[in-house]
Amino acid sequence: MRVDDLDFHLPSELIAATAVEPRDRARLLVVSRSDPSRLEHRIVRDLPALLDPGDLLVTNDSRVVPARFLAINTDTGGKAEGLWLRDDGRDPEGRLVWSALVKARRHRAGRVLTVLDREHRPSTIRLKFLGRDETETGAWRLAAWDESDPDASTPGILDRVGLAPLPPYIRHARRDAGMDQDRDDDRDRYQTVYATDDDAHRAPGASGSVAAPTAGLHFTPDLLERLEGCGVARTSVTLHVGTGTFKTVEADDLDDHPMHAEWCAIPDAARASMHDATRVIAVGTTAARTLEAFAALPPGEPAPEWLETDLLIQPGHTWRAMQGLMTNFHLPRSTLLALVAALFPEGIERVRAIYAEAIRERYRFFSFGDAMLILP
Repeated sequence: MRVDDLDFHLPSELIAATAVEPRDRARLLVVSRSDPSRLEHRIVRDLPALLDPGDLLVTNDSRVVPARFLAINTDTGGKAEGLWLRDDGRDPEGRLVWSALVKARRHRAGRVLTVLDREHRPSTIRLKFLGRDETETGAWRLAAWDESDPDASTPGILDRVGLAPLPPYIRHARRDAGMDQDRDDDRDRYQTVYATDDDAHRAPGASGSVAAPTAGLHFTPDLLERLEGCGVARTSVTLHVGTGTFKTVEADDLDDHPMHAEWCAIPDAARASMHDATRVIAVGTTAARTLEAFAALPPGEPAPEWLETDLLIQPGHTWRAMQGLMTNFHLPRSTLLALVAALFPEGIERVRAIYAEAIRERYRFFSFGDAMLILP
């Protein structure tokens, strides 16, 4: 697939800088894979009237880590900003070792950063550059420690000083609108109401997400209860979202794109519920990738507890595990847009028409934006 076919023009004012409240008041563009004439303008709260008894919603229950941090150079006071990606053991001095993306004026081994707390004041958390992380493009290995607590863990540190890892386009949209780039409610709002954080959700290479499974941000406890009362079931899978999910594709042909890998899991209870469902509707592209990645395993082979998938879904994909999808509106030139196009017989041309309608009707785009429901 040519990546240029995934491009489209979006007026900058349609990039959602904040989420609507309550969550289920977001707009919902309803379409059908088999009926090109279906195009309904609804809101997420209408889902009970749009789904049928026996349908199964499959959500991604991964929890977003407050992975973004602000810091200053301990010696010069120069500003830095980073994103924790994963833990990588400890160094010979017993300090935590992080893999992280860091944006600073100068990078070199030995330089020390002082992390700012959530009120942008210097904290007791220190980060020392150890060298490049050769396994992650653009990342650094950092020694991390708390001068006031030598036993501090990464979750404890990030809970104290971490910010919601909002995509840069949200912060840029806020800046352009004269808004604060970080809000007090971001850590709660950039999290689904059903996100789970326990030992069963810690994969070998990830313990949470550094970007939200955004289609799930529209659900409220009340909406979930109403759906259950209408006979619409829900089950959860887990995919820990990495930074590669929303990256723009640089290759000319999608087949040449080095697809990122993410850890995912499907519990036994979720497998059983899918067998009993009339229609399986994935909530978000991350849930869709999880379902399709496990469905692509060789028949008869025992499924692993955790699977590291780099499945790239594009037009021509044979869908094995799901019939429909609820998803937000995606970035141009992204693998997520290619996945959505794969659901339609007409491919990207159908998506272009749907997106053109969404732009005409002033839908809000991307992570804090509105949603579309793709029914069979």
